[in-house]
Amino acid sequence: MRLQELQMSLFPIDEIETVTTNQHVINVASVPQRSPFRYPGGKTWLVPTARKWFAQADADSKLIEPFAGGGIIALTAIAERYFDHVMMVELDDDMAAAWETILSEDCQWLIKQISNFDVTADGVNSVIAHAMDGTKERGFATIVRNRTNHGGILAKGSGMIKTGENGRGLSSRWYPSTLVKRIIIINKMRDRITFVHGDAFDIMEQMLYDKNSFFFIDPPYTIAGRRLYNHFEVDHRRIFELVSHMSGHFLLTYDDTHEVRGWAEEFGLPYLTIPMQTTHLVTKNELLISDSFEWYGVHTTMDKYVAKE
Repeated sequence: MRLQELQMSLFPIDEIETVTTNQHVINVASVPQRSPFRYPGGKTWLVPTARKWFAQADADSKLIEPFAGGGIIALTAIAERYFDHVMMVELDDDMAAAWETILSEDCQWLIKQISNFDVTADGVNSVIAHAMDGTKERGFATIVRNRTNHGGILAKGSGMIKTGENGRGLSSRWYPSTLVKRIIIINKMRDRITFVHGDAFDIMEQMLYDKNSFFFIDPPYTIAGRRLYNHFEVDHRRIFELVSHMSGHFLLTYDDTHEVRGWAEEFGLPYLTIPMQTTHLVTKNELLISDSFEWYGVHTTMDKYVAKE
């Protein structure tokens, strides 16, 4: 796939991280990097697994990502033609401004700003100072902050990179040509992407009984969410209650805690554990919850599983 090969070539080598899935280490550089964001809690590592889930889709299926964030799953689904149309939903005003700008005619203005941006503390502060001038200015400021803040964190109180990768400081995660190319590709697919600046729960409730819907649900995690996101307060139990009534397919990702397992068991939802490894080589389990795991090679339902080869 030529588009996939192009996207792989756009990925800077010093952004590589590795994860483990089914006990195998996956080099995330082998996954096409389609999002312009370094989103904390991003799901690039899950893309190979998500592709297996996507394979259930038919011509009438549509993918909805109600907690879009960096959007890597939705972008992969639409770029690789698993779905003809995807919906991305985001409540955060800053992220929404960025997506609205990327998916609009203001994309050309954004590209020019990124290409000409001088990565200094004064430059960052100037962009932030003008963030409230309009949607496109706010969107540009969001991208700048995401690429110059520690870990890409946009939550209140997050600070700018100081030393950075290889002592490069603020510029260590600023790759203008890469950002521009990714944004151009996304903008070219805009007719197949519906973006909603709104509440995930509203969308889930509206499409609860749509048999053609595929919901990929990646909410702020129960433990780390407070540190990473502005909208970290989520009624997690309500998510489990809603998906238990969905007519379509769903796939949830969560941190592996007794509380999360308890909600899955309360509503009779099958789940499995999947190990992942961070850039700091810390291995931890995450949970996948779905309406079934036949797509994963597990043929029983309404039970709990541990991912195995």
